[in-house]
Formats: sequence, structure tokens, C-alpha cells
Amino acid sequence: MDAVQIVKSSPSPSHDGIRIVRGAIRLFAVFVVFLGTLFIWFMMPTNTFKQTWRPQIRRKANSSTFLGSAGANLLVYTFPILFIAVLGCVYLHLGNQLNDRKMERSNDRKKKRSAVWKQPILVKGPLGIVSGIELAFFAMFVALLIWSFSMYLQNSFAKISAARHPDEQIWKPKLESAALMLGLVGNICLAFLFFPVARGSSVLALFGLTSEGSIKYHIWLGHIGMTLFTAHGLCYIIYWAATNQISQMIRWDKIGVSNLAGELSLLPGLIMWATTIPRIRRQMFELFFYTHYLYILFMIFFILHVGITYTCIMLPGFYLFLVDRFLRFLQSQTRVRLVSARVLPGETIELNLAKTPGLKYNPTSIMFINVPSISKMQWHPFTITSNSSLEPETISTVVKSEGSWTKKLCQMVSSPFPTDQIGVAVEGPYGPASTQFLRHDTLVMVSGGSGITPFISIIRELLLLSTSFKCKVPNVILICAFKNSLDLTMLDLILPMFSTSIDMSNLNLQIQAYVTRETEPKTDGLKPVQSIWFKPNATDAPVSPILGTNNWLWLAFIITSSFIMFLILIGIITRYYIYPIDHNSNKIFPYSIRAVLNMLVICVAIASTASGVVLWNKKKNATENKQIQNMEGPSPMGTPQSLFYNAGRELESLPQQSLAQATNVHYGERPDLKKLIFECNGSSIGVLASGPKTLRHEVATICSSGLAENLHFESISFSW
Repeated sequence: MDAVQIVKSSPSPSHDGIRIVRGAIRLFAVFVVFLGTLFIWFMMPTNTFKQTWRPQIRRKANSSTFLGSAGANLLVYTFPILFIAVLGCVYLHLGNQLNDRKMERSNDRKKKRSAVWKQPILVKGPLGIVSGIELAFFAMFVALLIWSFSMYLQNSFAKISAARHPDEQIWKPKLESAALMLGLVGNICLAFLFFPVARGSSVLALFGLTSEGSIKYHIWLGHIGMTLFTAHGLCYIIYWAATNQISQMIRWDKIGVSNLAGELSLLPGLIMWATTIPRIRRQMFELFFYTHYLYILFMIFFILHVGITYTCIMLPGFYLFLVDRFLRFLQSQTRVRLVSARVLPGETIELNLAKTPGLKYNPTSIMFINVPSISKMQWHPFTITSNSSLEPETISTVVKSEGSWTKKLCQMVSSPFPTDQIGVAVEGPYGPASTQFLRHDTLVMVSGGSGITPFISIIRELLLLSTSFKCKVPNVILICAFKNSLDLTMLDLILPMFSTSIDMSNLNLQIQAYVTRETEPKTDGLKPVQSIWFKPNATDAPVSPILGTNNWLWLAFIITSSFIMFLILIGIITRYYIYPIDHNSNKIFPYSIRAVLNMLVICVAIASTASGVVLWNKKKNATENKQIQNMEGPSPMGTPQSLFYNAGRELESLPQQSLAQATNVHYGERPDLKKLIFECNGSSIGVLASGPKTLRHEVATICSSGLAENLHFESISFSW
């Protein structure tokens, strides 16, 4: 394996210029375009918007014979969000060009004043761990829903009262009106629902978020949205029953809203919603996983229910999700090269996959893995433990035998007669666009069980920075709890399997390991750490960025070109097929056919542009991939030693000695987290927690207690 070569960059005027441009892009995208879009949402239920603004926009946009009635909504709702996504891609591409880790500490110190907003405010409850800024935005979003619903009702009820209905019957039109308004407000939730689940989203990264950390927002939006849509449907059913119009339930109008399509959309939505009940999700995860594919039916019938014109309001989030989903599909079709595996005694394995040197990712990134010989449908997320610069040709992840799928994989790898080849497909990596670990004087990382894996990637990053960049890094205190002493061997994974350029002398690392269910180390039946090498397959390829090294620019190109293609194709269809029949009256051409045509054109535009870009990058990287494909594993050098079961034996390397000396193992006790955290010194202490919910809640409670002002909490959960 070649030694790692890293070019150190120094501050330059070009870097300052890039930072200025990035700041301007973010300022414009967030404070001009995004807030402007939110202002439109705020004004939507008012008479000013409905009676003045919207008619003027429609007179100018809907008169087009190319886009028809959807023109205004495409301009007002769809275009701004897609524009933000493109700006986000440019912003992130410029961030990659900086390649300036040394400046991270000084720049991030300016962000300490905003850290108070990131402290946990709510720890236990239905929302989980919620920071101050999350609670503030959640409150504003709920306020937007309440405002919209109240204004819609106020204006609608005023019209009903003016119509002079009999007093004993006035509740019926009011109920119908309330049912409609519940659907309109539910659409606000649907407009934001798909942003968190677009794993490679530039919009999330622009706001400093990751898909993994934003899944809870998807859950919140899903619960609120389904509550509103369910109430919307029930109110209409009650109204139809009260007015002897129950036959409306099976009505599918050629023009206007289709009631039956709405019910066919709500049904899969209710099934998905039912499987999100925590007990069902925990005990029958596969049921939850597979039923979530019903989102396809949910969205198809929703679009048929409301028509394409109204769909444009929630289209941008779903459009970006479709782009991301299709790119994931293309990446998943490639079988990747599994180079080797390390088998640990505690039913844990480390998988090492080949990757191209151009694939870069940050600590705490995740990767989805599929093993077709176990299940062709199941994809499981795992934290990446390797460092893309320290280990330029491999990407590693740790799998612990805990569920049926992981047990089968561990048995396949660790069996006495392991197979010489295992087919693997991946999606990702996905992770934060940047890290902020260097802004702290001390890092306290608290883990339980396999929750240690994201911290392995952080420690390797700090080893890289302290060794290759010679920059000052925080003191690191790792507090890890395991059930059994066999699991202590997971600490061996802190040191990379391939890199030999590790110098731990520049990193002040302390490890406090706790074995909670044993009072002394047990070596009965202990197997040594095994390294298993797999034979290369001619069809296997290294893990590579699906859009190449300039992935953000290519993503911007896909979003832009696919949307332009959609506008051109649907414009031609509208002008030469729909307009001669309908003449923009919206009273002749069937809504459902128009919706189907738009859905097909969107899919064709996204599939064609994304496929073209992926094929271009695939051919461009073919030479590099072929070189890595022929990479052979080193000849066996004997059985690797564990740092914690080597009594009387000399450790093989200085890094192993340093790691063993930094580790203090406690048997038969649990860590006193409050004492350990409060004993840490430093003006800024970053406290990271990863593992079971109870552990993360305990650490969050300590950090939010107000007893110490220098604690800055961050939770790393396995939401996927």
C-alpha cells in the first residue's frame, strides 16, 4: 500500500475570495430566496394573495400556451427551491476547493456564540433530543400551520355566512370548508416531507444539516401531515354522509378534484403511518421497511387527486428526492470489490472495500450496504470508520451481529470455511459537508456498544491532522461501555488495518472502557483477531463517487438540465396536444391524463440526464478503476494481535503500544458520566454521544443542566 501523501495548503487570497463568494451565495440563497418563498407561504391564505397577487401572476404566467395553468405555480413555488438547490451545489463545490483543514479551528471559534442555540432544550418526550434552534424552527412551523388554517377558515366561513344558509344547516358547509382547509394545510407538511430523505441533498448541506441527522424532521412532518390528511378525509366522509352524498367517495371527475384518487392515496399513507409505531418498527423492522415503498402509490394517487397544477406547490422537494433516488439506484447496480475483513471475537467484523482515491468523505459519514446473497431488497446503513485521506484506497465499516441480516453476514465471513468472494453493493457515502471538531479544546465522546464506530472515524481524522498537517487538535477522552469483555476488541479498530504512517504521540488520547456485565476479563473460548482476504472478481469495481470528483457541479447540472428538459417537453406537449383541445380553459382536457403526462415527463427528464452524467463519469474513471480492481491483498503476515488479550506478548508496533497505554479498563461497573464529564478541563468541551437512546438522553441531560457553560452537546443517532 502506498504511503499517504497530503498536500498542505496555506491561506491565500484565492481562498479568501472563495470564502467571500460562498458567504454571498449562502446569504442570497437563505435570506433572499428561501425567506422569500416562506413569505409566499405565509401570505397564501390571505385575501391579499388570493384576490390581488395570484390573479396578476396568473394573468402573466398562465396565458402561455406552453405551460398552461401550471405556469404560475412552477414560477412561484417550484423554481425558487430548485434554484436554492443549484446554489447549494455551487456553494459546496467551492467548499471542496478550499481543502484547508488548518484554518478550521480559527474559523469555527467565531461560531461559539451560536453554540448556545444548539444545546439540548428538550431531552425526553415525543420529539426526542431537541436543541434550542430546532425547537424555535419547529414552533415557527407549527405557527405557520395554525396561521394558515385559521386564515383559510376565517375567509371561508365569512363567505358561508354571507350566503345566508339556514342556521340549522350552516354546520354542513362549514364542515366541508374545514375539510378542504385541513387538506391545504397538510400540503405544507408534504412540501417539506421529502427534503430530509434525499441523502445527497445540497439543500440540507447548505443549511449545515445531514440526511441522517434530519430524519427526525421527516418523522415529525410525517406525523403532522398524516394527522391532517386523515382528518381531511374523515371530515369529507362525515359531510357526505350527512348530506346523503356518500356516492361521492367513488367519484373520479374528469375535471377537478378526484375523490377516489384521494382515498387511494390516503390508504397506503395510513399503512405506512401504522408501521411507524415505535413497537412495530422495533419488532418488525422489515415490515416497516417494505411498507415504506408504498410512498410511490401515495404520491401517484395524490397527484391524480389534486392535479398537476396544485402539485407544483409541493413538487420541488419530491423532485430533488427523485433525482437523489435515481442516482442511488444507478450506484446500487455496481458490484463493488470486497478486499478483506477483520473478524473480532465479539461477533463483530470490519469490512474493507476498495475505493478510488478521488472518493472523499468526512468523519461520521455512513454507507448503505446490500449483500444480494442474503437479501436483494435489504439495505442497511453502517458508519464508516476509515479516513479517506489516511486510507486512500480502502473504505471500511464495522458490522456487529445484532439482527438477522447482520448475523447471516457475520456467519458468512467468519465461518471456518469462508467463501473467497462475497457480492456487495453500496450506496453512499453520505455525511456532513464539513466538521467542527477542531473548535473545541477537548472532545468527550461517550458511546455504548457499537455506538463507538463514528468515534473511530473521528479519532482517525484527528490522527491525520496531528500527524500530516501538524496542527493542534483537541484532547480526546473516549468513554465507552460494553456488555462483555470480548467487545473490548472493538478498540483495536481505532488503528487502520492498512496505513503504517500513524504517529499517536501528537494526539492526547484517553480511553476509559467499561465492561458492565463482567467483573474480570474472560478469555475462555477467545479466538484471535482474524484477517480474511477475498479474491478479486473481474466484474467488481471500487467504491467511487457516482458523479465523479466534481460531484456537486454535476448534481447542479442534473437538476438544471432535467428541469429545463421537463419544461421543454411538457411545453411541446401542452402547446401541440393539450392546448388545441383545452385552450387554457381547464374545463375540457382530463386532469388525470394531464397529471400522468407530467409525471412521465419528469421521470424521463431525470432518468435521461442522470444516466448520461453517470455514464460519462463511469467512462472517465474506467482507467483508475481498473488499476484498483487489480489490487491484491498482502500475503498473510500471521494472526493480528488484540491489544487487550496479549498478556506476556510484545505488541507489534509503537501505535499499538501507545493505544494500549492510553486505555484504562473498568470491570463490573458503569461509567459515572456526570463525574467524568464535569472533570474535563477546557474553555470549550465538545460532548458527543452515540449509542442507545437512554445513554444519549443521559448525556444530553448532563449537558443541558446548566451546571457547566463550557459543554457543547451533539447526539449521533442511528435514525436510518
